[in-house]
Amino acid sequence: MPLMRVRCILGVRPPVVDLELTDGERRTVDLTPYLSGEVFEPVRNDPAYFARVHVHPELRTLCWPNGADVDPDVLLGHRSPA
Repeated sequence: MPLMRVRCILGVRPPVVDLELTDGERRTVDLTPYLSGEVFEPVRNDPAYFARVHVHPELRTLCWPNGADVDPDVLLGHRSPA
């Protein structure tokens, strides 16, 4: 069974994103629990920076220009946030 990943971002309303997954499911995710740590500081504190989120072309998960990303298995509920 292939792993579920993010196909595309359908909408962004910080701290929430609307996603389409690789299996076609659409999901709304509040990213608040995943945005801890120094690397996520601009993502947490600047809605314009949060809105720069994109799908990494190889990892198929959410990432930002500063290299911050969310583990796809954590994001999609296969593992708990650290």
